[in-house]
Amino acid sequence: MKVLITGGAGYIGSHTNRLLNEKGMETVVLDDLSDGHAEAVVCGRFVQGDFGDRTLVGRLMEEEHFDAVLHFAAYASVPDSVIRPARYYRNNVTNMQSLLDCCVENGVKYFVFSSSASTFGEPRYVPMDEGHPQQPINPYGETKLIGERLLRDYERAYGLRYCAFRYFCAAGDSKDSRIGEAHNPETHLIPVMVKAAKIGKPFQVFGSDYDTRDGSCVRDFIHVLDLAEAHYLGLRYIMEHDRSDCFNLGSNTGFTVFEMIRALEKVVGKNVPYRIAERREGDPASLVASNEKVRKLLGWEPVHSGIEEILADAWNWENKRNY
Repeated sequence: MKVLITGGAGYIGSHTNRLLNEKGMETVVLDDLSDGHAEAVVCGRFVQGDFGDRTLVGRLMEEEHFDAVLHFAAYASVPDSVIRPARYYRNNVTNMQSLLDCCVENGVKYFVFSSSASTFGEPRYVPMDEGHPQQPINPYGETKLIGERLLRDYERAYGLRYCAFRYFCAAGDSKDSRIGEAHNPETHLIPVMVKAAKIGKPFQVFGSDYDTRDGSCVRDFIHVLDLAEAHYLGLRYIMEHDRSDCFNLGSNTGFTVFEMIRALEKVVGKNVPYRIAERREGDPASLVASNEKVRKLLGWEPVHSGIEEILADAWNWENKRNY
């Protein structure tokens, strides 16, 4: 089997690319390196380019005859999407439609989509299942919801089968620290915390007055290796059953920011410095996923997602990586 992985030089895409190769699949990674890193593509063929480049993508599909596309390429910062929404609609929506058109034109029948828990907005109940109302509260979430609707409509019109995964919080790094989380600038909680612990410089906790058990945000962290496994299982599922579906990827539990700080202090054996800052616009108080459906239909289990395992892998990555 041969698959195209857009954004495969990024955090989740690079781990998934590695796993698919270990499973015996042939991969081509397409990434413009605006957020990804060429050195993270440790296997498969790498092509540098924009997934919204219709000519480039069309040529690749004609040459390679892909069975499926795994689509990770997207701008993914909630605060930045509030400030620069046009950038997100152009890349996450317009370019995705161009990619889907190329799939239809070249007979690619299967599509795995990196969606987001941001499609839900403020939770009405937790843990949030797939039937939870989708009412995004920021442009990033809106673009991901539009992506899901594009897939729904392309399936009806053109027979494209898809699997959409709504991530909650991706975390952790490869066990050998060969690839890991390396955004620039880094805004995700765990790498920011880990760096603060390493250099002794405080990081910002955005808000301490949320309606949660200790006032800080609650988030549901899933190890990137478990996310990669879900993409493999999801692709197999839509191909074997010739159907489409959407899944939440979470742990059924969540941790507050302050709980994460205490857990990291236990892992590294020293204090993690922080200071309280104002809330960020667009941040829900709590995001926790139900994973009942994905367990039942895909047989997926978050085997690496214990919080201390996630933090230990992140700490090892931080101490081995080269900036």
